[in-house]
Amino acid sequence: MKRSTPASALYATDDPIKIGVSSCLLGVRVRFDGGHKRSDFLVDTLGSFVEFVPVCPEVEIGLGIPRETLRLVRSSDATRVARLVSNETGIDHSDRMNSYAQRRIIALGPEELSGYVLKKDSPSCGMERVRIYGPSGMPTRDGSGLFAAVLIRRYPSLPVEEEGRLSDPQLRENFVERVFAYRRLRSFFSSRWTVGGLVKLHTAHKLVLMAHSPKAYNELGQFVAGAKRMVRHKLPQCYQFAFMEALKKLATTARHTNVLHHMLGCLRPHLDRDTRDELVTLIDDYRRKLVPLIVPISMFRHYARKFDVAYLREQVYLEPHPKELMLRNHV
Repeated sequence: MKRSTPASALYATDDPIKIGVSSCLLGVRVRFDGGHKRSDFLVDTLGSFVEFVPVCPEVEIGLGIPRETLRLVRSSDATRVARLVSNETGIDHSDRMNSYAQRRIIALGPEELSGYVLKKDSPSCGMERVRIYGPSGMPTRDGSGLFAAVLIRRYPSLPVEEEGRLSDPQLRENFVERVFAYRRLRSFFSSRWTVGGLVKLHTAHKLVLMAHSPKAYNELGQFVAGAKRMVRHKLPQCYQFAFMEALKKLATTARHTNVLHHMLGCLRPHLDRDTRDELVTLIDDYRRKLVPLIVPISMFRHYARKFDVAYLREQVYLEPHPKELMLRNHV
């Protein structure tokens, strides 16, 4: 009898997964002081599974190394836009940065990025909570770097994160999960896809969606059910945007617990009472934070494979990213 194929094999591809990144995070000495901000996680861990596309907006608009520090200053007119200004000389680099950002981000399109990691607090690359100085000279923490803002507007579904937030195990796992999910969606829709193929893709991600957002799980299910009635060229963008917005919502312990019980229901006909009780105890241990998520997941992978439960084996949830990253060992 032919065994079912795991989702990780169904949607695998030989093309490199590319992630844009602020150059300084790779150890390149492009900082204002001639230094860098090398991220061990990016270089030593994630770098084994992806190909980085480094960008340093400040150097690429022609600023030297070393150089004056920059800051965002809120204009005093009615627009209240943020201007990128040199601290010492007061030179305004805003127009040059905005023009460059538009060109550079369009040029990144052929790279087919699956994610982007930005340098936190940077007036050019900071994703959020960047200092903006008002007319009084007092800063507020409500800005975005000029380059980062253009990037996010241009690619609203692209997984984007700051390196500082990647020190949080839950945010790190969420970002990497989104990167690999985005890649699967892009690969699927760039092929000669069919509605039947979309149904299969969506089915493989049902438990992923359930863990992140039960509401989105239901809404996307209705979307796919009505896919044949949609205008074909609009469908990929609509589905991808809604899917990636759902994954931005952090999966919680409670929702993971719900998914684990759902999987237990799928396995119930194959298990004796003692094994079922053991899995129930393991799920409860996870719920009480006595064991990390990888512990019950490993058991469910084992039983799904042992009994060849096709629905479970084909769920991306069981391996949403390479297990060698060990991201679920810490959530």
